[in-house]
Amino acid sequence: MRELDAIDRKILRFLQDDALISAADLADHVGVGAASCWRRIERMEQSGVIRERKVVIDPKALGLEVEVSLRVTLDKTQTDAFDRFIEAARDVREVNEIQTFLGRVDVRLNVLARDMAHYQEIYRTRILALPHIADIEALMLVANVMTKEALPL
Repeated sequence: MRELDAIDRKILRFLQDDALISAADLADHVGVGAASCWRRIERMEQSGVIRERKVVIDPKALGLEVEVSLRVTLDKTQTDAFDRFIEAARDVREVNEIQTFLGRVDVRLNVLARDMAHYQEIYRTRILALPHIADIEALMLVANVMTKEALPL
């Protein structure tokens, strides 16, 4: 892949702010022709610089008021503990994020629920049934102070 130039970076900055902007409008903002702008976007998509363009939905707008981060330590006495745990965690509909770590905590699950009663039901029936759990620490989100999806370009 060729190196990104200043115009590519401008395009990426605008797309981070508005992924649905038309190529013509974007071209006007960055100072190139629409066809050139579109070719640059396609090249960055094909090379993997742009992974996807998506819609972000506010969970609270859908009635998902409770967000809990679970730090999970796995019983790693079995060699496939990570794989089996992650495979099973993917099937829990309310888990919207899974991250793995090196260190004391092995996995972090982010769980969305309607309310605390709903969270307790998910926790007791779905989370505790996941394989190879040695320990869980729950952190309930109080306030999301800052979320940055945009990269510093």
